[in-house]
Amino acid sequence: MKAKAFAAFCLLAAAGCTAPTPPPAVQQQAGLRLTRVTFPSLPGWNAPQAALDSFARSCAVLAAKPDTLAMGGAGYAGTVADWRGVCANARGDARVFFEQNFTPYAVQGDTALFTGYYEPQIDGSRVRQGVFQTPVLGLPPDLVRADLGQFLPRLKGEHISGRVSGHALVPYADRAAIDAGGIAAPVLFYTDDAVALFFLQIQGSGRVVFTDGGSARIAYAGENGQPYTAIGRTLIQQNQLARENVSLQTIRAWLLAHPDRARAVMETDKSYIFFRETPLGDTALGSPGASGASLTPLASLAVDPRLHALGAPFYVAAEGPDPVHGLMVAQDIGGAIRGPVRGDIFFGFGPEAEARAGAMKAGGALYLLLPNMLAARIGEGRTYP
Repeated sequence: MKAKAFAAFCLLAAAGCTAPTPPPAVQQQAGLRLTRVTFPSLPGWNAPQAALDSFARSCAVLAAKPDTLAMGGAGYAGTVADWRGVCANARGDARVFFEQNFTPYAVQGDTALFTGYYEPQIDGSRVRQGVFQTPVLGLPPDLVRADLGQFLPRLKGEHISGRVSGHALVPYADRAAIDAGGIAAPVLFYTDDAVALFFLQIQGSGRVVFTDGGSARIAYAGENGQPYTAIGRTLIQQNQLARENVSLQTIRAWLLAHPDRARAVMETDKSYIFFRETPLGDTALGSPGASGASLTPLASLAVDPRLHALGAPFYVAAEGPDPVHGLMVAQDIGGAIRGPVRGDIFFGFGPEAEARAGAMKAGGALYLLLPNMLAARIGEGRTYP
C-alpha cells in the first residue's frame, strides 16, 4: 500500500490554507451528499483514454477479490460483485464507455480542496561511500500497524502504528530518534541528499537512480505513526518564510541554503516513512497506490477512504491558476486527504509534474460516477452521515 499521508501540499506548506470559495453547486453541509446530475452538466466534461486505462487497472485488482467484499467508503459502492459487469466492458472509446455504463453524481459536503502530488527521484548507492551517507530505510521488524476499524466500526479507515512493549502497543520512535540511529531497520541504500529523501517521504513513493546505472521504484512500506507537522508552518513560526511566499520550491530552497539548520527543521515533523524497493516497470506510470493499481498521471486520485471507495471513477473540476478538469480513478489515500470534496491529483514524474503538483491548491467540484445498477439503488440522491 502506498500511503499518501502527507501529499497534500497545502498542509506541507502552511497551517490554515484556504481554498477559493467553491461554486454554489457545492453545498456546505456535514456528511456526504450525492445528487444525481447529467454528463453534459459536468464542467468541461471529458473522458481521456488514460482514464479508461486507469479504470481497467483497478478492475484487474478487483478481479482477484471475492464478490462479497465491500468496496469500502460510506457504502454507496456496494460490493465487488456490483462492479464485475462494468469491468467486463472496460474497453473501446473512453467517453462512450463511461457515458453508457455510469451515472454521475455531484459530491457535496464540506469545502472543496484539490492538491497535487508527483513521483520524485533521488540518487542512491548500494554501499555507504563519499557523499552517500543518508540511509533509506525499509520496514522495521518491530513496527506494528493496527486497523482500528477491526476494533470499533466507527473508526473504519483509521490506522495506528507503534511497537509492542510487554502487553502494550506504545508509540514508535519519532523522526529525530530515527535520524540518530535509534532503531533497527534494514537499509535499502544510501542517498546523497537528506532533503531529497524528506520530500520523497512527503510524496510517499518515487524512483532511485543508483551509482552503477541501475534504477528502481521506492514504494511506501509503512510509517512510524507519529503526528505529521507541516515544516512550512515551522518556518513561518520561526519567521524564516512569509506565509504568502510558502511553496514546495521555497521550502526546499530554504533547507538547502541552511544546511546547519535543515535537519532540526525537518525533525519538527515527527512522522517518518519507510520504503520497499520494487522494479521500475512501466516508466509512464507511477508506483502502485493504496488500491494496488499503478498510478496514472492525471487519471489517478487520492481520496478519503472513510467516505469514498477505491476503484471508483471521479470527475474532477479543479479551478484556480492551473485548472484541471478530467476523469480520474480513486486509487490512493492520504492522512491529509480528509473530507467528501477533497482530492489529491497525481501529476506523474518529472520537472513539469513536480512544478504543477507543488503549486496545486484549488477549489472546485467533484463528481462520482457509479455503475448504472448501483445508481438505480440510490436514485436521485442520498446523504451519508
